[in-house]
Amino acid sequence: MEHFDAIIIGFGKGGKTLALDLAARGEKVAMVERSADMYGGTCINIACIPTKALIHRAKIAEYLSLKTFGEKAAFYRRAIQEKNAITADLRQKNFNKLNAYPNVEIYTGLGAFLSSHQVEVTTEKNRFVIEGDRIFIDTGAESIIPPIRGIRESRRVYTSSSLMELEELPERLVIIGSGYIGLEFASMFAGFGSKVVVLENKPTFLQQEDPIVADTVKRVLEKKGIEFRLNAEVDSITDTDEESVVGYRQVVDQTEHSLFADAILVATGRLAATESLNPGAAGVRTDAQGRILVDEYLQTTAPHIRAMGDVKGGAQFTYISLDDYRIVRDHLYGPGIRNTRDREPIVYSVYIDPPLSRIGMTEQQAIAQGYEVMSKTIPVETIPRARVMGNTDGILKSVVDTRTGKILGCTMFCLDSHEVINTVALAMKAQMSYLFLRDQIYTHPSMSESFNDLFSF
Repeated sequence: MEHFDAIIIGFGKGGKTLALDLAARGEKVAMVERSADMYGGTCINIACIPTKALIHRAKIAEYLSLKTFGEKAAFYRRAIQEKNAITADLRQKNFNKLNAYPNVEIYTGLGAFLSSHQVEVTTEKNRFVIEGDRIFIDTGAESIIPPIRGIRESRRVYTSSSLMELEELPERLVIIGSGYIGLEFASMFAGFGSKVVVLENKPTFLQQEDPIVADTVKRVLEKKGIEFRLNAEVDSITDTDEESVVGYRQVVDQTEHSLFADAILVATGRLAATESLNPGAAGVRTDAQGRILVDEYLQTTAPHIRAMGDVKGGAQFTYISLDDYRIVRDHLYGPGIRNTRDREPIVYSVYIDPPLSRIGMTEQQAIAQGYEVMSKTIPVETIPRARVMGNTDGILKSVVDTRTGKILGCTMFCLDSHEVINTVALAMKAQMSYLFLRDQIYTHPSMSESFNDLFSF
């Protein structure tokens, strides 16, 4: 049985960065990844990088104003090939970077705990056991497949991962779920030229966002031809030779309806990938959803085992996994003061067109927590940069504590929001007054100069 200073299960952002760090310090490291198609983790293979590559190309498709569906399908096919080239290149570079260390062993196989220090690895050819002083779990998350009749038997049902492997543009795409993943794919495929219908079983669209923002997002996406059907409970999926039939009923009146689709995307959430990990054998506890329980220092219920990234639940972003690595590094080699509370509030972006970005609380959330707030909303069409770029869709909203002047939250649904929101994040992290953003001198014309108006009360 080979012994290692550290075993890392999962080649995700936190795991691979930690592996490089430990290897550079001279530690003997084992990296266990169940698939050669996932070297580098979720982000570069099936999430952030491929989706954003396709979203960018979908925008180009809109600019080209392709006339026929055949032209749109041909452009989409090339976009998929370009996406595949990007991910293959990044995957190989991630493998090579780690494999260059002589004290690192990469095992391509399924890792499962036998005990608190032993991991069984099952590869295509054999099965063996390795042992580690410390073990780090970074196995990520996987798509939830809801219990809908016919969903597992259908040839036209896809997850967010498998849909990006489809080389033929679906003329009719039905998306089950209107969360952030569902919306990104809806915006993307509408840009490529698919007719998109989104089914949501809840009565409220984007209920976690400010109502005025949610309404604006829905209106902008509908303008792109995306159709939303709320209160729609999917009952069945049935394949025919030429198409699939999605049966659903309206929750309010229980009437039954059908939709015809060339492809169906299931976007009903992601679940921690722990089913095959056998964490209980190592004394690692999970919750009812399979998420690994950790403290604020990412330690599991087995002190020498830590978990990073999506597998522990919480915000599922690659930059959170990277920050998890920083917390682990601090506790292994630093003063040991970093913890998961340090990074609040967390900024996020949804890459629809235009992107939706938010940090902190909505006005409703702030009031519910007892704050006395002042807020301001401005339409994007008033921002010179948006006018220059010909993208005036969207809305901005700020929320400020009346008593202290501290920024409680900011939502930006506009061109370049995924970049500009980071300025707000820095101001909030530094505990600056809203006046800091209001009175700053910005380049012109730029989206960031909107803060002069957005934080002017």
